Amino acid sequence: MNLKKISLLILLLLVADQALKIWVKTHMHLDEAIMVFPDWFQLRFIENSGAAFGMRITTSGGYDWGKLLLGIFRIVMVGVLGWLLIYLHRNRKDTPKGVLVGLALIIAGALGNILDSAFYGLIFSESTPYTVAQLGGHYAGFMMGKVVDMFYFPLFQWNSVPRLLRFLVDSNNYFFGAIFNLADAYISVAVVYLLIFQYKFFSK
Repeated sequence: MNLKKISLLILLLLVADQALKIWVKTHMHLDEAIMVFPDWFQLRFIENSGAAFGMRITTSGGYDWGKLLLGIFRIVMVGVLGWLLIYLHRNRKDTPKGVLVGLALIIAGALGNILDSAFYGLIFSESTPYTVAQLGGHYAGFMMGKVVDMFYFPLFQWNSVPRLLRFLVDSNNYFFGAIFNLADAYISVAVVYLLIFQYKFFSK
């Protein structure tokens, strides 16, 4: 697998992620849901600030420096992963294709969420529970945009969930209540795959 194919893969994954997010952002109001498969799969539009663990470092002027620093950190990490991918491709001829594809997935996922934070506040009006965002608006500054999420799989209600396992359910006690996007899926699938199937390569 050459670098041109890897770059094309990253680009295609990124386009798919952004196309879906832009469609959701410009066709659904906040917290609107479309039932794809009743009772277990919905497209539900939410946004998150993109800050790690919801933390904010806001100055008196309202600027969230914590979110900016996190965005810069993510950009640096993408650069490091890009360097690692190129290094492995050029210098480790024993690198499995799966490792390269896994790194490409992580890079595409990280870039997808970085683009939301960096530019969505500059190019869209704000989404609300009553209005759909319009392209050409402005609701936040550079790196202050919100990340668009939409995949929701409320598999079943677990009403007697132990306190220590509360993180496995949402506010309505639905198991796997997390709402995520394609970029998140890329990263999660790649990390699990690399840890399970490629750990021997990285342990050399």
